[in-house]
Formats: sequence, structure tokens, C-alpha cells
Amino acid sequence: MATIEKTDAEWRAILSDEAYKVTRKHGTERAGSHDNFPKDAGVFRCVCCDSVLFDQDTKFESGTGWPSFFAPIEGAPVGETEDRKLFMRRTEVHCDSCAAHLGHVFPDGPKPTGLRYCLNGVALRFEAD
Repeated sequence: MATIEKTDAEWRAILSDEAYKVTRKHGTERAGSHDNFPKDAGVFRCVCCDSVLFDQDTKFESGTGWPSFFAPIEGAPVGETEDRKLFMRRTEVHCDSCAAHLGHVFPDGPKPTGLRYCLNGVALRFEAD
């Protein structure tokens, strides 16, 4: 359950148009629009509430055009719900702290988890160590 709640106007005031569309309206950014994520050590935070979600050590190149990770940071507020939009059955990934839509998780990732958290780059903010 989300602990951070804001009005639609409050979210619009703090997010870019694209981040608002993705995180608050469950949109998807264009593939390859965030290919410039740093390779330095650090963490990826929720763009809406600043919660720490993923570590650079779990990021990998999936070839999909979206940032991909094989696991969230242990204890991170990353939740999942079933997504049946577009006549597909997928698992949506969201931030449990603020209910921001982050992307989807698929069972075709690398070891050790076998998962691919395919996320919208605009939903994340990188913070170097």
C-alpha cells in the first residue's frame, strides 16, 4: 500500500510530462530513450518519492531498449500486480511507497534470479556512490 499520496496537480508539479505519463498513468516510454544511464557504482531511486529501488550491480544489458535489472535491492519497496492491459497478461512493477508505475518483470532474465525487471528509465533517478 502506498504511503505517499499526492493530488494529480501535485504530481504534475514535480514530474516532467513524460515521467507523469509513465509513473502516474501507467504509460511506457519509447525504447532506447534512456540509453545513457551511467555505468558507475550507485543506486536507482524512484523519481516520484526518492525511494532506493535498484543497485547498479543488478543492472544488465537486455537488448530491449529499456533499463533492465535482475533483482531489486533487498527490502526495497518494489511491488508487483497483474497487468491484463492490451490483451496480454504481464506482471507490473511499481513502487510500494508511492504507487509509481515502474515497468514490468519477466521470467527471462539472467542468473541468479532468472528475472528481468524491464523498467522505464524516466521512472528512475540514478545516484552515484
